[in-house]
Order: sequence, then C-alpha cells, then structure tokens
Amino acid sequence: MKDPKTYFIRTYGCQMNELDTEIMAGQLEKRGMTLAASEEECDLLIFNTCSIRDLAERKVMGKLGRMGRGAKRQTLIGVAGCMAMAKKEALFRKFPHLDFVLGTNNLAELGTVIDEVLYSQRQVLRTEDRFVENLDYLGAKREDQVKASVSIIRGCDKYCTYCVVPYTRGEEVSRPPESIVEECRNLVDKGYKEITLLGQNVNSYGKDRPEWSALFHDLLYRLDQISGLERVRFMTSHPVDITRELMEAIRDLRTLCEFVHFPIQAGSNRILKKMHRIYTKEIYLEKVALLREIVPNVSLGTDIIVGFPTETEAEFEETCEALRQIRYSVAFLFAYSPRKGTPAMRWNDDIPEEVKSARLQKLLEIQEEISQEERKQMLGQTVEVLVERFNRDGEHLKGRTRCWKKVIFKGTEAMIGTLQQVTVHGYSHQTLVGEVRTGGAIPLL
Repeated sequence: MKDPKTYFIRTYGCQMNELDTEIMAGQLEKRGMTLAASEEECDLLIFNTCSIRDLAERKVMGKLGRMGRGAKRQTLIGVAGCMAMAKKEALFRKFPHLDFVLGTNNLAELGTVIDEVLYSQRQVLRTEDRFVENLDYLGAKREDQVKASVSIIRGCDKYCTYCVVPYTRGEEVSRPPESIVEECRNLVDKGYKEITLLGQNVNSYGKDRPEWSALFHDLLYRLDQISGLERVRFMTSHPVDITRELMEAIRDLRTLCEFVHFPIQAGSNRILKKMHRIYTKEIYLEKVALLREIVPNVSLGTDIIVGFPTETEAEFEETCEALRQIRYSVAFLFAYSPRKGTPAMRWNDDIPEEVKSARLQKLLEIQEEISQEERKQMLGQTVEVLVERFNRDGEHLKGRTRCWKKVIFKGTEAMIGTLQQVTVHGYSHQTLVGEVRTGGAIPLL
C-alpha cells in the first residue's frame, strides 16, 4: 500500500466533530498531503462519525458496506469520531477492508496510525478512554475565513441516560486558559471576527481544575479583552451549570452574544428524572426567568426529545406547554432513538414510532408558529449582522445577528468579514431578508 498523497474527510454530527476534522486536516497537510476533490479520488478516506443519532450511524455503515462489496481499493480507509469509540474492534469484524479506527481521544496520533498501517499492513485500533490535551489547535485547517470554533473542554460528566457522549468522549477535561487565549489571539490576528467556544458542556469549564481558579465566566472575561475580536458564542450548555455569573457576563461583555443554548429536553419532571437531567422543570424555569431579567434581549435555544421510554400523552403535553411558555428562538427537536451502551438502552422502547412521529410533528408545528411570530416582530427592525459569505444564489450576502438569526441582503464582496447594520423588510422560511442601512458599516476594533 502506497504512502497517501491526497485525503478526504467526510464529517457527520456536531460542531465538535467539524472542529476535529479541521484538526485532522491540519495534521495531514503538515504531512504534505493535499485535499482531494471527492472521496472517490483520494488516497486516504476518513469518516469522522457521530453516534448521537441512529441515522448518522446508519449512513456510515451503509457507505462502508458498499465499499467492501467492490474490488479491493487502494485507498486507505479509517473511521474516527464517536462511532469509533462506541464500536471499536467490532468495526473491523464487520468491515474487514477497514484499515484503522481512531477514537475521539486519539486525534493527535493520526500520523502515527497511518504509518503503522503502512508499515505493518495490518488494521490499527486507537481508542483511549480519557482525553489528554495534546492537540495542535494552531495547525488546524480552517474551512471558514470569518468565524472559527475553539475547543475549551472535552467530555461530559453528567451521564444523561439517553446519551452516549460520556462513553465516546470520556470524562470532562478542561483546556488551559492560556492555551485558549493564545489560539483566539492567533485567529484574530489572521482576520477572524467571531469565535464559538465548544464543549459537550462548555459552562462546566474549569470545574475539573480548581487550582486554575478559572471558571467559564472567568475565561469569557479574558477573551473579551482581545483587541479585534468582535463576537464570542458558546455551545453546548447544561442548565445546571448556567450560573448568575455567566448571565452577568452575557449582559456586560462587549463580545459575548446574547444567545444561550439552554436545552430543557423534556417538560415533565418524571421524564427529566428518568433522563438523569438533575434539575426539575421549576428550577429550569427559575433560571430562564433570572436570565431574562438580567439580559432582557437574550434569545434562547433548546434541545427536546419526544417519545422517551414510558412518556405518557399527558407528559408530552407538559413539554408542549413548556415550549409555548418559554418561546425559544431556536429549537432542535428529536424523536428518541435508543443508543447502545446507554442506561436507557435497558428499558423497553415502548412508544410506537407512529406516536413518536406524531408528537414530533406537533412540537415542530408549535415551534414554527413561535418562530413565525418572532420573524414578523422583526420586520422593520435594524440588526447588527456579521457578514460571512455570499448566499447560494450568488446575489445576496449572508450573515447572522448576535442572536443567531440568519440574514441575507444585497451587498459587495468587500463587506465580507465586516459588521453591517441591516434593516429587515421580509423573510423566507427561517431566513430574514433585509437591506444595508446607509452608512451601516460598524467600525471593527
């Protein structure tokens, strides 16, 4: 098998996986490899996978299966990401043509693994259970030129009963604040205007390292001092770790956007307990009320699972009522699917698929009604938009407000990477449509 010269990485799942792909791509380019135009044309093909949803796993399994039915390829094939951690050696048994399996905690060993495969002509497995901070973040090959993601903590200690993340990403490991600040300064020096801080639970940052005396809100205050940085976002959060200090930081810091992903998951206390969410609906609503008191213009996002084992119709209606009451700007809604290795897998998946589908559809309709009303309220308003790129139509520019609303408007290429004041005059589906206010450019610091 020849030393690969080109690569292609197919990414599934969350923003953390997208960042991991950028980190792996940086390692491969440092090795002298170049990005191929497609997965059919590369010497090295990596599937960076997700195990959160059943559909993502089935897509990868289908692709790997089809590859194994043809003649022996000369392409090196690897599986990385959460599916690598969840299935490990089982992937080799199912797909004998697979060359390596690389876990989420072993990304720094990608080059070594490739060399071992080439030298030994054998399958190679690397899936450590705990993450050690050893990644070359500064060498990541970034896909975007305006905004970038920065990892601040990996793993999760919450052990929600439906979630595989603690088993595929391991325990929480915070990254040293000095390293995060250095990377963010480096990105700003390269022209990046917006940074999204990533973690399975970003707002528990620093709790595993009390000797640092640097919790999440402390880190945000440090990043706010970086000259030239215009916006900071973060995801994902756990409600238990959303503190008053964090709320006050959102209110007070120039760079910190007024959008909080605040996942409720369910509106029933019994289901929340069964999910091991470690809060009640009442505690959650108290935190939402406090956040809106401290930051009146805040927008909220959420995740909700319907059809969790034993969920009754009355309990589902509690979730519907919570959605109507809280009125999220963004909601990611899912029907429950059992994930192997989670505690919930032991329970009977007793909600019929047609019931799950009907409940999901009802939630989607409620959220669409809320979103439609919110979009109508924004007509005539002028909003700050960070311009990211041209829209697909090639005629409009595209960007987002501080509260994560997508906006398109006509403008010039010179506006990309700038902040513009845009007056909203319409919308198409979930996208706001507007025009730049005369003299609407905001000087960048």
